Amino acid sequence: MATSGIPEDFWGTMLEVPVGTGVLTMPVYKTLPKAGITCLDYSSDMMAVAQHRAEQMCLSNVQFRQGDVGALPFEDNSFDLVLSLNGFHAFSNKDAAFAETFQVLKPGGTFCGCFYIKGENRRTDWFIEKLYTPKGFFTPPYETMKSLKNRLEGMCEEAKSTAVESMACFTCKKGE
Repeated sequence: MATSGIPEDFWGTMLEVPVGTGVLTMPVYKTLPKAGITCLDYSSDMMAVAQHRAEQMCLSNVQFRQGDVGALPFEDNSFDLVLSLNGFHAFSNKDAAFAETFQVLKPGGTFCGCFYIKGENRRTDWFIEKLYTPKGFFTPPYETMKSLKNRLEGMCEEAKSTAVESMACFTCKKGE
C-alpha cells in the first residue's frame, strides 16, 4: 500500500524523501524507466548505499541529492509525486517536513508513503519509546491515525490512510 500511489506506467517527476539505503524503492524504480526520480536524504552514508544500489541496477533515471526535508532545495511545484517511506517518524520538525513536501508537489500531484504511528500496537509503542527514541532513530512527537487523517485531509484532496499494525500507509492528492 505504501507505494500504491505510484502508477505502474508513471513517467513524471518524483521525489523520494528520505531515500535511506534504497532497498525498498530501487527495484520499483527499475520498472519506471520513463520517470525522472530524485532521491534525497540527510545522511550521506545512507544515500551512498542507495546510490551504489542504483548503479548496480543501471538506473539512469535516478539522481541523488543530499538535503534536509525541512528545507528542500527545490522550486515550488517541482514534482508530480512525492514518496516517503519510513521517514516522517524520524524527522525532527514534522510540520516543516509536511509543509516543504507539499510546497514542492505540483497541484494535482500525489503524496504517498508510510511511517510509524503511535497508538496502534502497544508492543511497538514500547519499543519506540524505550529504544528507538532514546537512540535518536525516531523523533517525537508521533502522529496517530487520527492526527494523520486530520493533517492529510487538511492539506490535500482524496486522502486515504490505513494502519498496518504500527505503520500508517497513505496516499493523497494536492488540490489543483
